[in-house]
Amino acid sequence: MIATMAAGCGDGAGAAPKITTTARAGVAPVPPDKGAYFGAWVPEDGAGGPSPSQSPSESASATASPSGKDAGKPGMAPVVGFEQRLGRQLDIVQSYRGWKTEFPGGLEKSVAGGNRYLLLTWGGADTREIVQGKYDDLIARRARAVKALGKPVFLRWSRDMDKSSGRKRVHSAGDFTAAWKHLREIFEREKVDNVAWVWCPTARGFSGADAGSYYPGDDQVDWICADAEPGGDYDYRDLSEAVKLFMQWARGHHKPIMIAEFGVPKAYGPRRAEWLREAAKTLQDPQVKAVVYFNSDEQAANARDRRRAYSVTGDKHATSALRELATTPYFNPRNLPVTSGG
Repeated sequence: MIATMAAGCGDGAGAAPKITTTARAGVAPVPPDKGAYFGAWVPEDGAGGPSPSQSPSESASATASPSGKDAGKPGMAPVVGFEQRLGRQLDIVQSYRGWKTEFPGGLEKSVAGGNRYLLLTWGGADTREIVQGKYDDLIARRARAVKALGKPVFLRWSRDMDKSSGRKRVHSAGDFTAAWKHLREIFEREKVDNVAWVWCPTARGFSGADAGSYYPGDDQVDWICADAEPGGDYDYRDLSEAVKLFMQWARGHHKPIMIAEFGVPKAYGPRRAEWLREAAKTLQDPQVKAVVYFNSDEQAANARDRRRAYSVTGDKHATSALRELATTPYFNPRNLPVTSGG
């Protein structure tokens, strides 16, 4: 079943096409009529924890045990703690599971059992082996497990497939699209209708790696996504520059956009708040229907690598700016309650 909606006029700068998805409305996640869902990746292992340079009061606030009915659910304490500092509940909580890892786990069940959407990021495998049927049983088991959750799920399979680091597994754009279609066929065979399929290369891949060639087609994709960190080789780079070519490409497709894993590097120091406020302007685009902040330092090579560390935890000014973004009406389409945060 195809859900169709027009992008809201006056919700942001620029024109956007009529938005369609293959997802079943009311069962799978569909775009909000106006604005964009706000979500985050909050590591369960504390990789996005407080900075060693923060003040004692900031440290106490960042590490205080979260409270509330969801805080005690499996995997939810870091999420609830982040929400309390943000001043609102998340629309989307991201989880990650490797290709052979059983899911849903505790976090996925906790998210699905509440009032948040689950963004399940599922690792990839050798695309040719997938098409050859080597993993059909595994895929079918995962499909049944997702169906059994009984709640809407964003499924982001084999993200960043355009990166050269994954070439041995992905092989080629043609191999990737064939594998994508094979997965969808198995999910359809298992009658899984609570999934919205999120196709997600890197935003950088549109400036030379031909990320668009990995696109399986409008009939195979519900949400077009990009991972959009500024990149560790820039001293400073606005989000608008990081997503520019991706957004130009996406204009040619009648799909809602998700900007996943965007984050402001700690290397930007006192300019982090400024970066986030400019990002809020960029993301208020009528085709952008979901944004997911990457509140983690796990991509950093070591503790001194601040160009790939994105957590705002313990950074008072960056947290305040992210709270401004998250509580802007555009990014709160469900009109969830807002508190002062802290």
